[in-house]
Amino acid sequence: MPKDEKGLMECGDELIEKVIRSAIKVHTILGPGLLESVYELAMMVELTEMSLSAKRQVEIPVIYRGQDLGIGFRADIIAESSLLLELKSVDRITDIHLAQTITYLKLLKFKRGLILNFNAKLMKEGIRRVSI
Repeated sequence: MPKDEKGLMECGDELIEKVIRSAIKVHTILGPGLLESVYELAMMVELTEMSLSAKRQVEIPVIYRGQDLGIGFRADIIAESSLLLELKSVDRITDIHLAQTITYLKLLKFKRGLILNFNAKLMKEGIRRVSI
């Protein structure tokens, strides 16, 4: 995968579009109101169908002054080793969701991510693109 001028892992627009199509399909079939974990598993099915490599609940280590703090976070899904997917099932995407996603992108050294809120009435209203 290519890196940008800041050394961040870049992903292509084609990957983003495939992931968004997958999210819309999941939302169309399942609708809003379920737990994030259900959407996560359904997204894994759709991404696999599209022949995309994806991993769920990927550990994100926190390194402070060269030391692994032994505590970390988990990315909901990482697609093609270059795109962070943060899945939500909330009334609306808030600043804290955005801050969390930006922090995860920095820790992973990824340029782009998507916040996918499956609790939106229409999936297109629940998609937030994030770039650093």
